[in-house]
Amino acid sequence: MSADFAAKGQPTPNDLSSNWMPFTPNRQFKREPRLVARASDMSYFKPDGTEVLDATAGLWCSNAGHCRPQIVSAIQQQAGELDFAPTFQFGHPKVFELANRITSLMPGDLDHVLFCNSGSEAADTALKIAIAFHRANGEGTRTRLIGRERGYHGVGFGGISVGGMVANRKAYGPLLAGVDHLSHTYNRVEQKFTVGQPAWGAHLADELQRLVELHDASTIAAVIVEPMAGSTGVLPPPQGYLERLRELCTKHGILLIFDEVITGFGRLGHATAAERFGVTPDILTFAKGITSGTVPLGGAVVRKHIYDAFQTGPDHMIDLFHGYTYSGHPLAAAAALATLDLYRDEKLFDRAREMEPIFAEAIMSLKSHPLIADIRCIGLAGGIDLVPIDGLPGKRGFDAMRIAFHDHNMMVRVSGDTIAFSPPLIISNSEIIDIFERFTKVLDQFA
Repeated sequence: MSADFAAKGQPTPNDLSSNWMPFTPNRQFKREPRLVARASDMSYFKPDGTEVLDATAGLWCSNAGHCRPQIVSAIQQQAGELDFAPTFQFGHPKVFELANRITSLMPGDLDHVLFCNSGSEAADTALKIAIAFHRANGEGTRTRLIGRERGYHGVGFGGISVGGMVANRKAYGPLLAGVDHLSHTYNRVEQKFTVGQPAWGAHLADELQRLVELHDASTIAAVIVEPMAGSTGVLPPPQGYLERLRELCTKHGILLIFDEVITGFGRLGHATAAERFGVTPDILTFAKGITSGTVPLGGAVVRKHIYDAFQTGPDHMIDLFHGYTYSGHPLAAAAALATLDLYRDEKLFDRAREMEPIFAEAIMSLKSHPLIADIRCIGLAGGIDLVPIDGLPGKRGFDAMRIAFHDHNMMVRVSGDTIAFSPPLIISNSEIIDIFERFTKVLDQFA
């Protein structure tokens, strides 16, 4: 534990060394911890009680805000009624109720949900279903998976194989065989300071046609993309890009998977990005916002013909050899149902649409700052690319995150030299302004 931190008299754990934190420079953190002890609505609170404005909805997940009484109560009640139910060969009422609620929010015939516990598991679930579907359909040669550069699909071997963030891949060997990638959709010269979907870039979807010509459609199982690439720094899809991907996948019998772990449940002002952009995938993954981050839960929603392809053979035989011990856990299901009630009752998806132009105006007001190279935003999500420090890639972004927390009591998300903003959907006009006033002070501190 940092001696300086302890000397301030703040209550801390007796030792920080045992916990190997994910996606964190552990030595630096343990010298200068960024600890939060509780949360409420739009705020976290440090161990000494200092309020911290949450500009990231935790980790893109607390869409309804923190510690909402309706969700807390549902979790507490469920823990006292049914703590666990086996997920293989048995079930419990709430998981079926939740599946119906989720599919009612989906476009088209996305009618069936397979639950898991995270976005990473959801991505690997979707990839396995895609390959197994083609085999069940008599097209077992369709095993190739196509992802996209700068894509993020979690940290399982399937997800990092189709993902396109170099740091997430380079330490883990050759990964899955038979994987290819589309180019990412970002071009700063053509798209700089774009609000919403950039006009340039739809033609990049035609790379899928090139891959079909290289490998032949009969070998390709699925294409997986984030409708809006989030973790890499908020890259909205170019106008017409997703529509062209859908067209090509349909033409060649390839399944289209949307990873909506970030975009699902209100981030873009709709239940799904598929709804916002008017493009229906064959499989849609979700996590994060389904429980507003309270209890881990994820899943893959599939179209009817995919589910039906597995409903053959003897009645006593398992139709898909996949799942997790905690798929659709009772506490997660209770949390999700309460969260969906809150989204509905408080009209939070509508609220996100109403706040979108206010958010866009506020974030774009920073574009003249000398340390800002670009800004992108859509829905209640925004990415600011900072001018990097020569020879130290990622250092300015990391320092901005650190300074925001320690000196300006605000939580932001860092990815290299990009700062991402994704506040809870309950955010007010004044809180949006406050976020970017504080971040301006962070930038000014560098100068």
